[in-house]
Amino acid sequence: MKLQNIIAEQGEKSIGYLEVPGTELKLPATLICGVHDGKTVLITGGVHNVEYVGIQAAIELAGSIDPKEVTGNLIIIPLINRSGFEHRTMSLVYEDGKNLNRQFPGDASGTTAQKLAYFMEKELFSQADFYIDLHCGDGFEELTPFVFAQGNAEEYINEQSLRMAKAVDVPYIIRSQARTGAYNYAGLCGIPGILVERGCSGLWSKNEVELYKKDIKNVLRVLKVLSGEDETTQDKTIFDRVIYENSSHVGCWYPQFSSGDRIRAGDILGVTKDYFGQELFSCVAKADGVIFHQIIGLNILQNNPMIAYGVLESGDVNYGENK
Repeated sequence: MKLQNIIAEQGEKSIGYLEVPGTELKLPATLICGVHDGKTVLITGGVHNVEYVGIQAAIELAGSIDPKEVTGNLIIIPLINRSGFEHRTMSLVYEDGKNLNRQFPGDASGTTAQKLAYFMEKELFSQADFYIDLHCGDGFEELTPFVFAQGNAEEYINEQSLRMAKAVDVPYIIRSQARTGAYNYAGLCGIPGILVERGCSGLWSKNEVELYKKDIKNVLRVLKVLSGEDETTQDKTIFDRVIYENSSHVGCWYPQFSSGDRIRAGDILGVTKDYFGQELFSCVAKADGVIFHQIIGLNILQNNPMIAYGVLESGDVNYGENK
């Protein structure tokens, strides 16, 4: 297989840098060409550059996977937003301050983030049969592990995405109806994909990276790209509805629960206060559910994400363990 000047013959692994046209960006890439013909899986990390667990997991997988264990091909790019990573921009593209995951389908004549999105579609998605995008919580975000599956593509694409998501060893799957985001756009292009969330708060640990690598290998085994048996152990709850609450004020945010907690409709999830400690807004749960992620930094920005929780049927919730 070949990407720009990186070439991997059958049974080989090759590394190099991919140039993003119209920019100064050069993205690290590893191509692994298996010993047998098969499907091509694209794995990316660092679409949001402060989400370190996925970045490190991709780096380690690229170095450790043996082409002899692969049927088909792997394209592993551990750091898509390289300029943001090298300038610590808290997950925004350094050159234009844009969130890359909101720029698809991109624009070859646009800003750097738009050019990067265009590059991903034209040069990466065009080679891929499946897509795994690695994320975690942002630097000011707390998160419980979960995985997004595509829910807005053609039905057979959605089914393949759900099969991939079930191989990730996390307790929750969200069937997304969004059309934004690299993995969602890949689905609209006919590529089954998932977005995995593991880790948070601008931190990473060896344990989290090992769990992430296990997740990815499980998916590759289910796709018959990597040899070995699926090692998924956790039962999963599938969510079709997620409530995303944005802040109505600038100020200080005080969450009342932790990610992974189960909540009841009517629970106060958090309070926004001004700089004198006076309450500005109280966020009240609209339904029974599970908190997937929330802001844990003290500052909160107006019209920006505050908390997100999946909606559960009331009969499915056991509150005693988490209250």
